Amino acid sequence: MRYLSGLVGVFLLMSFYSTASQAVEKLYLLTENYPPFNMSIEDKNFARESGIDGVSAEIVKELMKRSSINYSMTLRSPWSRIYKMALEKSNYGLFSTALTDERKPLFKWVGPLVANDLIVLKKAGSTIQVNSIEDLKKYRVGGYKGDISSEYLKSKGVPVIEAALDKHNAEKLEAGRIDLWASSRFSAPFISEAAGLPQAVPVFTYTSVDFYLALNRNVSDEMVTLLQSTLDVMKREGKVEELTENYL
Repeated sequence: MRYLSGLVGVFLLMSFYSTASQAVEKLYLLTENYPPFNMSIEDKNFARESGIDGVSAEIVKELMKRSSINYSMTLRSPWSRIYKMALEKSNYGLFSTALTDERKPLFKWVGPLVANDLIVLKKAGSTIQVNSIEDLKKYRVGGYKGDISSEYLKSKGVPVIEAALDKHNAEKLEAGRIDLWASSRFSAPFISEAAGLPQAVPVFTYTSVDFYLALNRNVSDEMVTLLQSTLDVMKREGKVEELTENYL
């Protein structure tokens, strides 16, 4: 009965939304190469919707389809650039975006889409041991500029040597230019493999985060409510779990 009531609620929201003035809204969704959550099928730094896959991308595509929302989806880099675009441009959105206390008032949020563990990794054969965030302050830690993996560590007082692309951190780790690489449990193996590098070794998990679709604050509340309600139904019926299992 609760599931049926959820469906009825979404139907009513869609009916209202389709007759409201906000129905002319189009969402411009941005993402980046961050496998397995969102990635270019051809491993390029630019792609349109048909060339984008990944667990978050598939969830967002299904979400837009069910909500009957007019949208476009573009993958580009770097993250800092598309984050700024979503922050400043009306009707823009960004995924996969970690929800933090600092970011919360800056966007409107739909999610969570999927969860992720943030970790540090070392080069195979390294004897480095890490038992706390405090231990990280003794090492050269590389991170992706603007990414939650770097931002979180910096907020805890860990100096982070930031790179414009996360694959540069994998390369620097292998070359011995950094001691540790701050990334995520699911992304790091994809990044190393795509770069043709040996797999780095996880050393320490320092936090877990939920990824969301972050929307510019000018996006209508009606659209945000519709998207969140639709996502909730997708979760209850097992669709989100199904899409997640295809990648994680």
